[in-house]
Amino acid sequence: MTEKYKILYQGGEDEITEKRSRFIATTRPVKTEEEAAAFIEEMRKKYWDARHHCSAYVIGPRGQIARCSDDGEPPQTAGRPMLDVLLGSEVRDVCIVVTRYFGGTLLGTGGLVRAYSQAAAKGLEASVVLEKIPGCRLQIESDYTDFGRLQYLLAQSDIPILDTSYTDQVTMVLLVPAAQNVSLQKQITEKTSARARVTLLGEVTFAVREDDIILF
Repeated sequence: MTEKYKILYQGGEDEITEKRSRFIATTRPVKTEEEAAAFIEEMRKKYWDARHHCSAYVIGPRGQIARCSDDGEPPQTAGRPMLDVLLGSEVRDVCIVVTRYFGGTLLGTGGLVRAYSQAAAKGLEASVVLEKIPGCRLQIESDYTDFGRLQYLLAQSDIPILDTSYTDQVTMVLLVPAAQNVSLQKQITEKTSARARVTLLGEVTFAVREDDIILF
């Protein structure tokens, strides 16, 4: 897969209050339905005295697995609106549970849909979402004459340099998005008149958080 996609990297928690009902939204990164089920059960135990623990999750790079539960709320008023928030955000590998403490006032169908949607959105806002990028590690060996040209090319292409060593030649290890791999190698060949040697070290997926590179 060469397409990048968003994942939940770190879970979070936030809540809203609607007519004295509390809606507590908690998110957690998950990679399987079993992990999602375990997280939902964990929230049930944590908030054991709450009336509802509605949930939704989306798993897989293309959202291949998508499930939701109203957990006793009227059909289509809780789980589905929460799932729509997740799908609309295009975040994958995420599970969200919205726990409701009933405040004594019925909200009606529309009120429930709005409340669960808003709570789910707040839960996502409190989380850390990263863009997961399929890529590869490339090693480039060049002479010092071509080094400046390569540095400029890599800077212009926003290609991270993981390591550089200087001996009788310069050796760089790059982190290249899969979508740029072919074109970058072609540009390296052109810029150095095929003098630079390029070696594929392996495939990897990564993300950039602020200025830090995270390898998966």
